[in-house]
Formats: sequence, C-alpha cells, structure tokens
Amino acid sequence: MNRIQPIILNDKFALIHDYWNPRIAGEVGDQYLKLAKFTGEFGWHHHKHEDELFLVVRGQMRMGLRDPDERELTVSQGEVLIVPREVEHRPAAVGDETWIVMLEPKTTLNTGTERNEYTRAELDWI
Repeated sequence: MNRIQPIILNDKFALIHDYWNPRIAGEVGDQYLKLAKFTGEFGWHHHKHEDELFLVVRGQMRMGLRDPDERELTVSQGEVLIVPREVEHRPAAVGDETWIVMLEPKTTLNTGTERNEYTRAELDWI
C-alpha cells in the first residue's frame, strides 16, 4: 500500500531538466497528475476523447485555440485553463520557461491525434 504524502511541486519540478516531456507525479482515479516545463511553442493538436486541465505554476502560458475561431489566451501563474476534447489547441511558453501541472485521463497522449518528435507514449514517474 502506498503511503499518503504531499507532492512538493518545487521538488518535483527541480527533477525536470527538459521541455515538453510530461512526468507523472500522481494519480487520481482514472486521471494522471502530470508536470512539465515548457519553452517556445508546441504544435497544433487535439484530443478526440479527453479534456485537459492546465495549471500554470510558474511563468505564463499562451494557448492558441481553434474553437471554432482561431484565438489566443494568456494564462498566468496561479490560473487554470480547461481545454475540452476535440478543441484544437497549441500551448506555448511566454518568456523563457513555464511550469505546468496538468490533470488529464491516463489515456491522454501529449500530442493528441498527432505523432511527432514531441510524442511521449510512455511517461516517467517523478
């Protein structure tokens, strides 16, 4: 049986030394709590069956959306953005680096229906 203990986000983020490579920090039912560092811009993609929750822990994230118009939102530290399934989106860091907590179904592939150099089919636990 696992011991119940707090997840110290700063300690977990200190273990991440790359970008756009989510790590699993915990699980809640059929959902994973994932952490990632962002820099630059990710590609457009969507998730056919999964909604995604993004919490900005450090920095700012810009989220491009096609829902149905193309637009961008800026999400600041301490703010949450939920992207519904099937909405095409493109996350990007504002500035040098952004830290993100994501809550999403265990089945969620980080690049959605796309496959590219950023696709991470197997995620590591931290």
